[in-house]
Amino acid sequence: MKSQIKKIENYVPEEPIENVKSRLGLKKLIRLSANENPFGTSPKVKQAILNWSFSEENRYPDGYASNLRQSVAQYIGVAPEKLVFGVGLDEIITMISRIFLEKDDEVLLSKPTFSEYALHASIEGAKVIEIPCIPETGNYNFAEFLSQLTDKTKLIWVCNPNNPTGTYEDRTTLKHFFDKIPANVLILLDEAYIDYVTKDDEGSFIAELENYPNLMVLRTFSKVYGIANYRVGYAAMNEKLANYMQSVRLPYNLNSLAQVAACAALADQKFVTESVNKTELERKNWENFFSKNKIKYYNSQANFIFFYYPNANELADELLKNGYQIRRGLLNNWLRITIGTVSDGLVLRKIISEYNLK
Repeated sequence: MKSQIKKIENYVPEEPIENVKSRLGLKKLIRLSANENPFGTSPKVKQAILNWSFSEENRYPDGYASNLRQSVAQYIGVAPEKLVFGVGLDEIITMISRIFLEKDDEVLLSKPTFSEYALHASIEGAKVIEIPCIPETGNYNFAEFLSQLTDKTKLIWVCNPNNPTGTYEDRTTLKHFFDKIPANVLILLDEAYIDYVTKDDEGSFIAELENYPNLMVLRTFSKVYGIANYRVGYAAMNEKLANYMQSVRLPYNLNSLAQVAACAALADQKFVTESVNKTELERKNWENFFSKNKIKYYNSQANFIFFYYPNANELADELLKNGYQIRRGLLNNWLRITIGTVSDGLVLRKIISEYNLK
């Protein structure tokens, strides 16, 4: 066993909803802790699955994900051979660390951010350097990133919008930062939540991919497309990097139903637009509520909001007793809540207001 494995804190996924209900004696549980799409999944996905030929179960799936590859390539405007698909972004993150990291390499990332970046870097024996976000805004401290660059730096992770802060870095800010990164350092730009950005007409950095040979842009179908259960993620990059990734990718990683579901989800942009619009309205409701009640929060461009609350665990317990599960433990006395429906938001804000008066 690798010696570093013994020191690693493993990623803990969400406990199944029925288990939590049974354990706590709850009649209902609304999970707002995993940033899932509360508006469900496009009905076109269900129809596509039902129309699939179930006479093919004994066959291996298309290992190249040909139809999905063509659809995504056309949608985001990159050549098909520049795409690598994974079982969610989890597999993509795993492959990146496995291929590009060796023992004692250095990886730069923000704190807080998605924990799997550090997890898989540590598995490979790399040194993880966490750079605290700007406390007032939650944004990346890119100046500090640059000061931490050494000849051992191999990877830089940028999650945009960042999970869990929800903060968004615009294209100009990213360009200024990326232009200062040496060509031998790989930049990983995770755009899992980019579809929720309403601040800019075009939030994604995909259009700049050709200008940065050391850049990978990661996207997922788990969030706004509402098919987290099917586990489909992908990354766009130059062909040389893509060939490295393909060399270690499991040959039949995406099953046929996942490919069919993702194609159908991508084709239904009306569902995506409606999900984003509903999220934006409810996100504003939350920000107005936090501002009115003088509760510190970070301005979000994602489908969740990150806020500070003294004795945060007690508030999270109170919400859980009322059937609402939110995310805790990401930063001391900070909580992350997925933006849900208007009706759930009204109930939650009422509970928090009453708790606040105690």
